[in-house]
Order: sequence, then structure tokens, then C-alpha cells
Amino acid sequence: MQEVRFEEALAEIQAKDPRYHRDAYLFVREALDHTQKAITKNTRRVRHVTGRELLEGIREFALAQFGPMTKTVLEEWGVRRCEDFGEIVFNMVEVGWLAKTAKDSRADFQNAYDFDEALVRPFLPKSKQ
Repeated sequence: MQEVRFEEALAEIQAKDPRYHRDAYLFVREALDHTQKAITKNTRRVRHVTGRELLEGIREFALAQFGPMTKTVLEEWGVRRCEDFGEIVFNMVEVGWLAKTAKDSRADFQNAYDFDEALVRPFLPKSKQ
């Protein structure tokens, strides 16, 4: 039953905003889980994840999942900058997949990091860094 709702919600999102591949939404959901676990590791207390915290968690999770191909994979999904993650998150909020607080906004995802610096540079040889 939940799988049907997921597919319906994803179809609804992509009908309104076709910029991002369905895998981008699945990835953001997994990255949010990764971020939540990292944040609660020491406190064991679940709390809201801010946009900036999520972006850092996305970066860490993506590098671990895709290594040197991270930027290429994200671009294939239509994600080219941090603001795209904000759009994905707020698309998910609109269909009820995620919740937000009154303080959360798309602006939280602006100019957090440059994709080349954050996703490519860690894999360059020392001589090219």
C-alpha cells in the first residue's frame, strides 16, 4: 500500500516539476536518513535536520556512494547545485514526504558549496588540488 502511495506521490511531483530524475528523490531520502543517524549518533535524540546539515549529509553520503562519479551521477539526475537539493526537498514537503518548520526555506540551500570543490576535488591527485 505504501509503495503505491510513493509511486503516486512521485508521479505527482514529476508532473509538476520534471527537472529531477526519480532517483534524485530516492537519494535525498536516503541521505536524510544518513544525516539523521550522524546527528543523533552522540545524543541518541532525534531532531529536525536543517537545510545546511542536510546538504553536508548529502555531500558525505554521495561521496561514499558514488566516489569520483558523484558529480556525474547528480548531473545525470538534473542536480547541478545545492539549490537543486532545496527544490527536491520542498517538492517532497509539498506531497507530505517530509516535514518542515516555520524557519525552513529554500534559501537554506543557497550557495552552501561549489560542486567541483566539494565533489570533485577530494578525488584529484595532490598535485592538482
